[in-house]
Amino acid sequence: MKSLISINDFNKEEMLHVLDLATKYEAEPNCPIFTDKVIACIFFEPSTRTRLSFETAASRLGARVIGFASLAATSIAKGESL
Repeated sequence: MKSLISINDFNKEEMLHVLDLATKYEAEPNCPIFTDKVIACIFFEPSTRTRLSFETAASRLGARVIGFASLAATSIAKGESL
């Protein structure tokens, strides 16, 4: 699956797989499945708790997290697409 927009995008088998993975990761919260991966956290609205929660989760899964604190410091402010 490339994109997930709605829970309705899952069939029953996929949903059960996600729940099985969640149970596995809950038992081992520092499971490094994203070792050698880089995750970019981009928030278009001011956010502290949500941003830190996402960054913490990615870090616990072994990813390097990149991002920026202000859209004003990016080319997105000029209308450049990602």
